[in-house]
Amino acid sequence: MPNQLAPGVHRIATGRGTNAFLVDGEDGMTLVDVGWSSAPTAIDTALTELRRSLRDIRRIVITHAHPDHVRGLARIRELTGAAVLIHGADADWLRLGRVPAGGRSSRLPAAMDRLPVTSWTPVDPDAVLGDGDEVTAGLRVIHTPGHSAGHIALLHEPSRTVLVGDALFLRFGRMSMGPAGGSQDPAARPHGLGRLPVDVAAVGFSHNDPLLGGRTEVYQEYIETVGVR
Repeated sequence: MPNQLAPGVHRIATGRGTNAFLVDGEDGMTLVDVGWSSAPTAIDTALTELRRSLRDIRRIVITHAHPDHVRGLARIRELTGAAVLIHGADADWLRLGRVPAGGRSSRLPAAMDRLPVTSWTPVDPDAVLGDGDEVTAGLRVIHTPGHSAGHIALLHEPSRTVLVGDALFLRFGRMSMGPAGGSQDPAARPHGLGRLPVDVAAVGFSHNDPLLGGRTEVYQEYIETVGVR
């Protein structure tokens, strides 16, 4: 069952601890991230529960080209006919079908990137995004490099909902940037966080549950402490 973070913004659990998001717009729906290869089924089910269909998705925005976000992308693109958008710095990764050498800062995640299960069907994006771009009315790109060079977050301006991708993780009530070894450039992450808005009403994470209402104070305090502006 999809969860509403704010009017027009829905979270879909596409796998165990993995989320995608649907954002309503006057020109159709935007899907933010996909998930593993099983994700298209979960997305289809969620749309049915919202009394919508896959063909209502007009575009797919990818926060970054890692397998747990894009392994189901080729299939969902086929089913929806939607345009695929990603930051220019991650576009070649998406076309390659795997995280390339140099895409992680430690050996174990890099070794895992060479396994068949972490590759994906290469996808050529329809457009590339940059910092400050408006994907659709009221949905703004925030470039947050570090986890990957082209990692982005998205701000739904009408509701002040921020979708942070893998720039941030919330586990057991504690905020973090996640393991450094899984990132391309860990030292860049605080500068990326410094680009995020502090005044938000909801925070959607690619992994685990969102923060809503007064609970966003955890996010706000972390950004103000760790983010480099």
